[in-house]
Amino acid sequence: MEVFVCIHAHFYQPPRENAWLEAVEVQDSAFPYHDWNERIAAECYATNATSRITDESGRIREIVNNYAKISFNFGPTLLSWLERNSAEVYQAVLAADSESRQRFSGHGSALAQAYNHIILPLASSRDKHTQVLWGIGDFEHRFQRRPEGMWLPETAVDLETLDILAEHGILFTILAPHQAKRIKRIDGGEWLDVGGGKIDPSRPYLARLPSGRTIALFFYDGAISHAVAFEGLLSNGERFAHRLLAAVAPDRSGSLLVHIATDGESYGHHHHGGNRALAFALHTIETQKLARITVYGEYLELHPPQWEVEIVERSSWSCTHGVERWWTNCGCNAGRHPGGNQGWRTPLREALDWLRDSLTPVYEQKMRELGFDPWKTRNDYVRVILDRTPSVVDSFLTGRTQRALTLDEKISTLQLLELERHALLMYTSCGWFFDDISGLETVQVIQYAGRALQIANRLLGDALEPRFMELIEKAKSNISEHDNGRRIYEKFVKPAMVDLPAVGAHYALRSLFGEYPEQPSLYCFSAFQEFFKSAQIGRTKLVVGCVRITSNISWEEQRFCFGAIHWGDHNVSGCLRPCQSSDEMEAHFVQELFDTFNRGELPASLEALEKSMGATCYSLRNLFRDDQRHILSIILESNLANAEGVYRQVYEDNAPLLLFLKDIAVPVPRALAAAAEYVLNASLKREFEESILNLSRIQNLVDAAKMHGVALEGPMLALTIRNRMERIAEGLGKRPSDLDSLRELDALANLLPLFPFEINLRTVQNIFFQILREVFPVLQKKARRRYKTAVQWTTLFKTLGEKLGVRTD
Repeated sequence: MEVFVCIHAHFYQPPRENAWLEAVEVQDSAFPYHDWNERIAAECYATNATSRITDESGRIREIVNNYAKISFNFGPTLLSWLERNSAEVYQAVLAADSESRQRFSGHGSALAQAYNHIILPLASSRDKHTQVLWGIGDFEHRFQRRPEGMWLPETAVDLETLDILAEHGILFTILAPHQAKRIKRIDGGEWLDVGGGKIDPSRPYLARLPSGRTIALFFYDGAISHAVAFEGLLSNGERFAHRLLAAVAPDRSGSLLVHIATDGESYGHHHHGGNRALAFALHTIETQKLARITVYGEYLELHPPQWEVEIVERSSWSCTHGVERWWTNCGCNAGRHPGGNQGWRTPLREALDWLRDSLTPVYEQKMRELGFDPWKTRNDYVRVILDRTPSVVDSFLTGRTQRALTLDEKISTLQLLELERHALLMYTSCGWFFDDISGLETVQVIQYAGRALQIANRLLGDALEPRFMELIEKAKSNISEHDNGRRIYEKFVKPAMVDLPAVGAHYALRSLFGEYPEQPSLYCFSAFQEFFKSAQIGRTKLVVGCVRITSNISWEEQRFCFGAIHWGDHNVSGCLRPCQSSDEMEAHFVQELFDTFNRGELPASLEALEKSMGATCYSLRNLFRDDQRHILSIILESNLANAEGVYRQVYEDNAPLLLFLKDIAVPVPRALAAAAEYVLNASLKREFEESILNLSRIQNLVDAAKMHGVALEGPMLALTIRNRMERIAEGLGKRPSDLDSLRELDALANLLPLFPFEINLRTVQNIFFQILREVFPVLQKKARRRYKTAVQWTTLFKTLGEKLGVRTD
């Protein structure tokens, strides 16, 4: 009997990008990370690219790329985020697929995924085709090959979906065991009932489709997959390996496949250390020759299906009722609102279906008027989504119509295609998965609907939004303050909407806090500065200018004249108006305005701006969230410095008293305790940010914190120390023989035991391990020949390895 093992990981995050800015804005709940994508990337996607295999004492003996030995898929929208924000992890994923093709007889680890994770059985036939084609197009662009398999979001399936996969060249997909209805041998025999998860998962099956096509199906081992996801199996890698092999019946003959499928985030995010358990399980299976590691494509080539299967129509892996979770109050939920209900799911889907069906004839008609095949063009639009370089976009447009398009017609075409893109994004499955319509994931899909409505408004006038609001109002929240879908739309979606004037206002206000280059990028917009002038009196600043704002998505463009005043602190006022050219900033007006400002007549300056630019006034509230935070940090910096001075005086005046109170067990007054905590934490943070480390001062501050019983701010200090160590390690990676950098890194490592919190050393260990592989052997040879510097370096390097938990022998 030959045993094969395949572990599939479905890596996916719901799109979190602001629908107007095409970027994820800061999410405080993910602190100390910028947002949840960044946090989960650090906890899971990065850790699987550089996973540790440790010895008996917990020291790292190998760092491996898990992706190269498992089957996996990444959601295209997640890969897009990784490409922009975590290039090292993104490249590791691509490299793993390339490496796996050498390992698995030419078959890669990576599978494609239907584009933005919509529940395909609930989609129109047209949308199913686009989702599959966009998933394939995205995969080919990134992995430079055709996908053999495709992951279905939530494994939600019907025969039409399978037929569309087969039509577009997909050879197989993966389903849950309870999605099989009955089976029989291909060479004849009776149908056998396997409903309720009774199917044998150790072989592939053939599904015959209504068109006459066929597709191979793998049904994963449900019990082991459940243990990985929910029963703590990832707490021990060796136990994980043996649980996989325990699925092999001793009386079986021939070849068989043990395979599981779970959310990829189980390996590091949902279960801390899950990536290490995965790496160790694979290592155990390989080194002990317990089974042959494989991927689905390789196994399918070696062992074509001998059985055929009929599926349970409109079923999925995460809803016991089929696909009801994504449109009805079926009872499936995440348990966040006990006693609540999900009755909002049906009116939400009905509102979105109405919007889609209202947009379709408009899109179709206007695209035909412009000379395009509307649906073929939409199916091909993934090429533009992947590369918005103007020449690429222009070639895409001109190559699909016989007409010579004007610039305005190109803009209209791009707007229509974006209308359809957002009409697809608004069906992302996470919008229905959780418990309330006010949840982040549901607000996100309503944002996409809002973006589609905004584009439709430009094409049709204000025709659709009122009816959409009526429909979504029927979706009732479990949280009284949010009331219903209309209130949520007004509260969370309308304020997030962005247009060119909003970008112009952002540019104007942001320029008060540091001048832009002549052609900065503002999220998915470009700004070209045509005129700019500023003046400052103390903390008060005036700017005026002219800027041309262009959407990099739709090519819309508008020019604005603007003026803004920073009065000090958080008080900012700005005005702008559309203009035809910078010449409209009349020289005499600008001169008079600056003369007025320089005389200190600030109210008169604002009055002149409003008279020239318009009465609509913008404030710090109108800045996009990340820049708003950045500017507030600038404003708060001096205020916090003043506050720290006061706290420091209080602490230094009372430090002996605080020690005495502690010694005689008298509670320290809250005001004095707060002063000590603030000062000691701020001082420690500053010490780690200094250009030269003062080790004795850091030791003294830590000792003082212990003496006063002060709690150290773990997340803040851990991030500060980690950043300092990573900066030094990155420098060492570029100049490995630099003894000074090695000494400083070693000195920092010496300090780690002082702190009562864990510091993430992953990046430092990765760099150290790379030097261990590539540089250490060379310098070790020199050290054996008594080269003084090499002896010093290797001795210190080994010492540092002990502190970082890496074996160097």
